[in-house]
Amino acid sequence: MSKYFIYKILFFIFSLLAMFLVYTLLSYVFYKGISSISLDLIFEDTKVLDAILLKERVFDGIFPAIIGTLMLIFLALSFSLFIGLICGVYISLYAKKNIKSILNFSFEFLASIPSILIGLFFLLLSIYLHKKFESFTPSLFLSSLALSLLIMPYIVKNTQESLSSIPKEIKQLALHLGLSQKDNLFKILLPYCSKDLLSGVFLALGRACEDTAVIMLTGAVASAGIVGSVFSKYEALPFYIYYMSTNYSDQRELNQAFAAALILLFLAIILFIITKLIQKNLGKKYA
Repeated sequence: MSKYFIYKILFFIFSLLAMFLVYTLLSYVFYKGISSISLDLIFEDTKVLDAILLKERVFDGIFPAIIGTLMLIFLALSFSLFIGLICGVYISLYAKKNIKSILNFSFEFLASIPSILIGLFFLLLSIYLHKKFESFTPSLFLSSLALSLLIMPYIVKNTQESLSSIPKEIKQLALHLGLSQKDNLFKILLPYCSKDLLSGVFLALGRACEDTAVIMLTGAVASAGIVGSVFSKYEALPFYIYYMSTNYSDQRELNQAFAAALILLFLAIILFIITKLIQKNLGKKYA
């Protein structure tokens, strides 16, 4: 029996073990949470249509937390996507070697910073700004900024790698045909690697979905309703899960935390499916 065959068997066993652990975790969350998922959990006593149309506030259900989570994700992505793409393009295509090394180190260091430290920094920032502007308090806006700082390294690194993986012939072909640097970037390079760029966006979305430490320090609360302004406190599913799992009084409330975790997982899956559909359409367009 060759060493290669032994290594192959070991790799296969460890791969199966990793899959087993992942699916065991997901199965356990599904088992504990599926029985508690209901309209009452989401809307409580409020009529579904009235809640969706914002005619009536949901007090005890997690509907405001679902809306708050979606708002948080898309605000954080809006703040980080533009800057992340620009930085990634600059590092990959235009930065000199020394500057590229410094920027790569900076974003890798940022990615390694624990999220609790990011949350603490923005909490202290909100305290400082509150002294200057009394109306400024921890809010959805502040949480989105903090999360955007967390997910930006993923977007930068993915953009850089996506552009770097483009064959040199494709990078230079349009330039040799007379296209400007700007047109080459926006009409050739970015569309060519758009599918890979979307993969990075999805990774960033997943990172924004799950973080609790940051939002706990920067504006998430147990009961706030659907926010009327981005400068208000808000509810979010990660904080709800944390709050319920640490303050439950009976098994029913703990199962509600599992149900909320399952709903958060469903949201991530829906975002993943949307991303894949967009990737598929882009693949057909630029094939």
